[in-house]
Amino acid sequence: MSELAVVIQNKNKKVNITDTINSIKKAGFNNVFVQWYDKKWDISQEDQVKICKKLGLNIIFAHLGYQNMNLIWEEGIDGDNLVERYKNDIKNCKENGISLVVMHLASKETVPIYNEIGLDRIKKIVEYAKMLNVRVAFENTKIKGYLEYVLENIKDSNVGICFDAGHYHVHFDDEFNFNLFKDRIFAVHLHDNDKTDDLHLLPYDGTINWEYVMNKLKECNYTGPITLELWYRNDYLNMTLDNFYRTGYERGIRLSKIINQR
Repeated sequence: MSELAVVIQNKNKKVNITDTINSIKKAGFNNVFVQWYDKKWDISQEDQVKICKKLGLNIIFAHLGYQNMNLIWEEGIDGDNLVERYKNDIKNCKENGISLVVMHLASKETVPIYNEIGLDRIKKIVEYAKMLNVRVAFENTKIKGYLEYVLENIKDSNVGICFDAGHYHVHFDDEFNFNLFKDRIFAVHLHDNDKTDDLHLLPYDGTINWEYVMNKLKECNYTGPITLELWYRNDYLNMTLDNFYRTGYERGIRLSKIINQR
């Protein structure tokens, strides 16, 4: 059976991050990923890591921030500064025992077309990560083409993708060239929606065909954790936080059974 994991979600409603981490642990999860967004949260990302480790939670990766990410594709000092920001984040993650990071390649709906300016900057980031023995997984976000461009031009063994099922459903209309990324899926974000928005629902509360998705991940030789990217808000506030994460754990088991069936 595959390991299960879940995000330490800083945007959960009506609870604090300590409540979130404790509920995740009580639900049965042994693995988590953290949001390394460099924001001024009440409990810093570094302290969240410490809390997780104290509870025996294994941190499988850090999701780096994506503020001003589109500048990576534009000429100018701001784009160059992004390289240094990400190199610093990678260094800090490594120092906190995290050897896999997830990054976006674009944000929002309007993005400069991918180009050599951005590619050269990304190469600098991943080369630095490789020097630290850190893997980098780029996520499918809202617009097609960026993952393909970067992975076709960067063949380093420490570079792969993070497959986001919610984005695949609502932004890509379930169209994704899984074969192109075979053996290069380092991480996943599994959550559901009904195609109206990126809702981060529990699996099976939306309209994703999970049987199909999990079998495609299996065909791509993905063997990592079944990683849920959930958000406690809206109708979920009608259940307790503990029950929300217990239900998430149960849904994760259902997904794990699909990918592990022969």
